[in-house]
Amino acid sequence: MALSLHSPLQIPPPDTPRVTRNRLAFPFSPNTISRLSGPISIGRRRRSALGSSIKGTMEDRRVSNDDRMLVIVPPHPLIKHWISVLRNEETPCPIFKNAMAELGRLLIYEASRDWLPTVTGEIQSPMGVASVEFIDPREPVTIVPILRAGLALVEHASSILPATKTYHLGVKRNESTLQPSIYLNNLPDKLPEGSRVFVVDPMLATGGTIIAAIDILKDRGVENRQIKVISAVAAHPALQKLSERYPGLHVYAGIIDPTINEKGYILPGLGDAGDRIFGT
Repeated sequence: MALSLHSPLQIPPPDTPRVTRNRLAFPFSPNTISRLSGPISIGRRRRSALGSSIKGTMEDRRVSNDDRMLVIVPPHPLIKHWISVLRNEETPCPIFKNAMAELGRLLIYEASRDWLPTVTGEIQSPMGVASVEFIDPREPVTIVPILRAGLALVEHASSILPATKTYHLGVKRNESTLQPSIYLNNLPDKLPEGSRVFVVDPMLATGGTIIAAIDILKDRGVENRQIKVISAVAAHPALQKLSERYPGLHVYAGIIDPTINEKGYILPGLGDAGDRIFGT
C-alpha cells in the first residue's frame, strides 16, 4: 500500500542528539578487567561482584562518551530466561536453536535502540494527518554472523530491522592452538562510509575469532564506533583483549562469565554452541 506524504521526509543531521534509554552499560578498560575475579552477578540494583571500579545502578550511570569499550548487559527477564535455557545441558537441539534465536532477537533490539537512521514526515491516517517517523531504508544495517553458530543468533534479525544486508564470515578455531582461521568471507572489499555493522558471535571466549572478524571489517574502512558485537555469553579474557584493541567498541551480551578453561571453553558457559545448535 502506497503512503501519501504531505511533506518531504527529512534526514536528521549526523550530530542530532539521540536519547538513550537506561541500560546496564559499563566501560571496560584493561585495568578494570584485570581487577575482576570470581563469578559475576549483574543485577537490577547492584553489581557488587564487579568490584570497586564498576559501581552504582543503571539509573545513575550515564553511558560513557569516552574512548573506552562499553559492555551492555540488558537486564531483561526474557534474556535471563533464554540464557538459562541455553545453559541447561538437557535442552534438546531444536529448543536450543530456538532459544538462541529468541535471545538474538532481544539483543539486536536493544543494540539497535538508539542507532538507526530515521526519516520523518506526515501521512494520512484513516482519521486525519499524522506525523510519522520511519527507519531510513537507504542506510541498511550490515549484519555479519560468524559461522556457524552465529546463524542461529541472527535468525530473527530481519523481523527486528526493516533494512539489512547480511555478509557471512566463516571462522574456524584450531582446537590445539586456539588460533582462528578464515574459511569463508563474502564481505565486499569496501563498506560504505558510515556503515553500521552488527558482528554476531554467540561465544566470546579467548577473543581470537571476534578479533579476526573485526580486523577484517577495519580493513574495509569500518571504525570501532561503527561496530556493535552481539554475543550470548562473553568471558573476561575476550573482553580484555577487545578493550585493549578497539576503544569505542560496544558489546551487547546476554551474560558475562568469569573465565575459560585450558581448551578455550567458557566456564560455566553453555558448551559448544555450534554443536548444540546443529546436533553434531
